[in-house]
Amino acid sequence: MADNERTPPGFEPLRRSSPFTELVGPVYVKGRGKDMVLGLRIAEKHANARGFTHGGVLMTLADVALGYAMAFSQEPPVALATASMTTDFAEAARIGDWVEVHTDIQRIGTTLAFANAYLSVEGRRIARASGVFAVSKAKLEGGQPVQ
Repeated sequence: MADNERTPPGFEPLRRSSPFTELVGPVYVKGRGKDMVLGLRIAEKHANARGFTHGGVLMTLADVALGYAMAFSQEPPVALATASMTTDFAEAARIGDWVEVHTDIQRIGTTLAFANAYLSVEGRRIARASGVFAVSKAKLEGGQPVQ
């Protein structure tokens, strides 16, 4: 395995996933709740026709990071659904790059939650996302919503 294909120390495969996230991944995680960081090694399958990471891949990472960080920053975890997300791209990620997503939770209320995600490659910020999530009355047990 080449140096640029290794997973940085402290990251492990994201266990709570979905079929779509598995299709995009493998996605890695370290930490939990507000301290959670997601990571993805950019592969050829993530590239657009010009060889840069497709914006939709980066938006997916931001969406997952925002939702998981907010959900698991509460005890018990709260169920959330994306209501709105805005993403601004400052730079591109390329095949072989390790993209990390850090989050900043603004507020989790009784009906809405707000947070920002910052995506970076080697310490350079490449995108930011701002998300608004609907807070569900369903509780999460074992990572799954309970009605």
